[in-house]
Amino acid sequence: MNKLLIGVAIGVSIIGCSSLLAKDDPVQLKLTDLEARMMRIEKILENESLIELANELSQLRTETAALRGDIEKLRHDTDGNASRQRDLYVDVDRRLQAVEQAGRGAALAPPVAAALPPATTPGDRSPPATSANAAPPRTTGTDQQNYQAAFDLIQGRHYEEAGKAFAQFLANFPKSPLADNAQYWLAETHYVQRQYKEALPEFQKVIDKYPMSAKMPDAMLKVGYCQIELGHRDVARTVLQQVMRQFPDTTAARLASQRLEKLSQEGG
Repeated sequence: MNKLLIGVAIGVSIIGCSSLLAKDDPVQLKLTDLEARMMRIEKILENESLIELANELSQLRTETAALRGDIEKLRHDTDGNASRQRDLYVDVDRRLQAVEQAGRGAALAPPVAAALPPATTPGDRSPPATSANAAPPRTTGTDQQNYQAAFDLIQGRHYEEAGKAFAQFLANFPKSPLADNAQYWLAETHYVQRQYKEALPEFQKVIDKYPMSAKMPDAMLKVGYCQIELGHRDVARTVLQQVMRQFPDTTAARLASQRLEKLSQEGG
């Protein structure tokens, strides 16, 4: 009986100890508190990470918008530079034309207009002008009058009508002293409309039919430009080098040199 009471007492003691470990043990309470605090800290960190990511995303958006603004500015500056180069080239070409025609005689020289069509360099992507109000090509009068009428269409940026007018001029006045210029400008009407396949043979005709023309350097230069636009870079390089050799110290040679340099930079 005593042994039974002792055993019961020991069992009660063990149960009491177990109850203490489960509820009142300071170590266990500390661990439970630490786990709770850790969970709160993890939640805070997760929230802060989301906030940080949101801030980074906002910053990236701001930087992207700034970059887009820079790109637009660079594009605008580039377009402006291209326009100034085109204007410079056209002005030089206009002056050369005046000199050419002065040499042929004042009677044959068409008056020089204030402005010529703007698109005369490769890579230009400005849209051609519309021709809604263009005058029809002349079919009567002298070669000088017909040439001037066609030239006026180019000045008005009515390129399609100008091309027809120059083609009609060449058909009506094949022996005119202005025939080489007419052939060049006929080719140019295709070029400014980015019709490079059509422009190429027309520029080549200047070279083949009018070897003594003052338009030879420009025509050969444009042949090189057309070959570039058509993807024939090796042929273009050969032509542009020929321009530099045959016509040194000319505007055409300088432009050919610049285009060759650009081809090298592009790896073409």
